[in-house]
Amino acid sequence: MILRRLILALAAATAFAASAAVCIVALAFALYALVEPYVGRAGAAAIVAGSAALLLAIGGLSIGLAAGRKRPKIAAGTPPKAVERVFAFVRQKPVVAMAAALGAGFMAVRNPRYLGALVRSFIEGREPGRR
Repeated sequence: MILRRLILALAAATAFAASAAVCIVALAFALYALVEPYVGRAGAAAIVAGSAALLLAIGGLSIGLAAGRKRPKIAAGTPPKAVERVFAFVRQKPVVAMAAALGAGFMAVRNPRYLGALVRSFIEGREPGRR
C-alpha cells in the first residue's frame, strides 16, 4: 500500500514536471513568434535566450534568499519535533542519511513493515543530550 502511494506520487510529480516543461517551451515559441517580425530571427532567438536567463536568475536569487533566512530558535526546554530531528541529522551527517534513505527504500520495496520501523526509530529516537 505504501509503495503504491509512493509510485503514484512520483508519477504525479513526473507528469507535473513534464507539463511545466511543455508550457515553458510553448511560451518560448510564442515569444519568438511575437518578436521575430521586429528584430529578425537572430534577434528573436537572443531575446528568448535572454528571457530564459533572466527567469533562471530571478528563480535562483529567490531560492538563495529563501535559503539564507534565519530560522526561528527553539526554546531550550522543548524537545525537537520529529521533522526537525530528521533535518538536523541530515545536516550533520549527509552521507549517512543518504545511505539510510537508499537502504530504507530498498527495504520498503521488499517489506513495507521495515519502513514503519525506520520511521518509528526516528520519531522515538534517543533522549536529547544522549549520543
